[in-house]
Amino acid sequence: MSDMQGFFKKDKIKQTLDYQPKVKIRLSEVERLIRKHRIIVPPLSRQTLIKMCEEGIFETVGDGPTILGWLVYEDSFWKWAKSLDEE
Repeated sequence: MSDMQGFFKKDKIKQTLDYQPKVKIRLSEVERLIRKHRIIVPPLSRQTLIKMCEEGIFETVGDGPTILGWLVYEDSFWKWAKSLDEE
């Protein structure tokens, strides 16, 4: 491998490590977390969670469901959960 090829390979690896994607969770995981941590008892229905996505209460990937369904940014979910205790 030439020095130039090694340089580009190392540069590409560094770029990969520098990127930290925002964690995205599916609605099934949102439901599971609400049940596990007893955030709201009984837990919210799937229809209510979808409405919360549509209304922008949860920050989501795009303006609608993806091919994987609704994807909610995890930090947005926890921000909402924390806000319930502040009201």
